[in-house]
Amino acid sequence: MLIDVKGLVKRYRVGTHTINAVAGVDLEIERNEYVAVMGPSGSGKSTLMNIIGCLDSPTEGEYYLNGSKVSDLSDDKLAAIRNREIGFVFQTFNLLPRANAVQNVELPLVYAGIPASERRHRAMEALDSVGIANRATHRPNELSGGQRQRVAIARALVNKPSIILADEPTGNLDSRTGEELMEVFREIHEAGNTIIMVTHEEDVAEHGNRVLHLKDGKIEIDSGNNKVSGPAG
Repeated sequence: MLIDVKGLVKRYRVGTHTINAVAGVDLEIERNEYVAVMGPSGSGKSTLMNIIGCLDSPTEGEYYLNGSKVSDLSDDKLAAIRNREIGFVFQTFNLLPRANAVQNVELPLVYAGIPASERRHRAMEALDSVGIANRATHRPNELSGGQRQRVAIARALVNKPSIILADEPTGNLDSRTGEELMEVFREIHEAGNTIIMVTHEEDVAEHGNRVLHLKDGKIEIDSGNNKVSGPAG
């Protein structure tokens, strides 16, 4: 089991109010699944993804990644796991504007302490795998939106992570470019990667082989087993 979440709860204090952003989620995701996560704003999907991505810790519950319990680790240990196990793709690309494509892709390898010569080789391999090696020396402002997102995907892949976590990856792209990017994700999945993708778009979610619908901090529908996790409230 790649991801095993049990009784996950995340509460926030806002003034005198307590908000249950995640309200008791049980979730298992096998290696090489392609999971789309949907739900209205405020449904808890971003909070759940932040916990799965080791960007946040739960208030209650347990999270096991690759068999290791990560739900109660320190920030430093979470950061180490995040850099090793998880590749992130964001709606806004999050590329360094003054660095060229290959330098942006190398960043996770810099944090991992990989020697410069190996970094460049692995970064070029990752760029080639998403069809953009010919733009390696171009800066983000010299690339189209679709090309920038390909660079971001290459950066997510370069450490050979267990999970690719994509947050609205087509949100800033036109529909044709978005479809081209979904083909890239399909190839990544077929190569053996696990993909978890947050999206508002039904046509994007249909590319996954499993869809989770969140409401009020709970999994309302899980197409993987046609299970409703309990009344949302």
